[in-house]
Amino acid sequence: MRRAALYSRKPTAQGADQLPAPAVAAVVTPSAPSASRSASIVHQRLQRLPLWAALLLCALLTAALTWGLTRQVGAPQRLTQDDINAAVLHTLNTQDLPSRAARAAQLIAPSVVHVRTQDEDKKNPRGELQDSGVGSGVVISEEGVILTNLHVVQGAKRIQVTFADGTESEALVIGVQPENDLAVIKAKRLPDDLQPATLGSSQNLQPGDEVVAVGFPFGIGPSVSAGVVSGLNRSFGSEGKTMMRGLIQADAAANPGNSGGPLINMAGEVVGIVTAILNPTSARTFIGIVFAATIESAGGGMGVSPF
Repeated sequence: MRRAALYSRKPTAQGADQLPAPAVAAVVTPSAPSASRSASIVHQRLQRLPLWAALLLCALLTAALTWGLTRQVGAPQRLTQDDINAAVLHTLNTQDLPSRAARAAQLIAPSVVHVRTQDEDKKNPRGELQDSGVGSGVVISEEGVILTNLHVVQGAKRIQVTFADGTESEALVIGVQPENDLAVIKAKRLPDDLQPATLGSSQNLQPGDEVVAVGFPFGIGPSVSAGVVSGLNRSFGSEGKTMMRGLIQADAAANPGNSGGPLINMAGEVVGIVTAILNPTSARTFIGIVFAATIESAGGGMGVSPF
């Protein structure tokens, strides 16, 4: 029986570095299956290919195999509306999501300021000025322009504002609107990245719409209270003061110190400036009704466009 030739593994006198590369040849016998014979021929031919050609061939074979598997699996199934609804319902049932009021309050928080007034007549034993009044305000421009209530800053010898990042600054009154108890003040010193509020519109408000009041009641804050719009185009005037008209009535809790703070919608947009609370008695505490001047009257009356 004749066998295919094999390269000798024994080095010759010429040196091993001159030997041809070793190869293994299949032994062909009359009884060998045709598949084995074909595999032997393929193996021999692959050995003769350069390395780069063998790698290219393997890559082509891999690509062909991947394409074939992809064809068998087919395109991914399209999601139906029922699938989407089920996924949303699962998320709502398994995740603790922030409330609408919380999301709105987070949007306005960087723009709310604490307003304090000081008089020369009120000093502590160390000779330092003491706060004579507290209120709130909302930043409406990157230049440090702030909306607040006139009664918060009226007659004050000195106005101090504290921004959301803790920056403190003296402020000056640059405009007033007595008919709506509003004032515009401007801070002398600004934070590095001052974020003004987004001004919305009260024109789209309806009784029952959710609103949030943010401010510093009794100097505590920033504090957040949520409620709904109770009525629109209200009039209000406390004893001895000008009657204010076109006000928003809401039931979001407010107390002394909330004055001048923003009333916002669920998008975090300022729709009004908290102006007064209804007090049938001298308690000066919230009993369920707060009034806010609309942002249109606040901005338009002082040359500040709300849009």
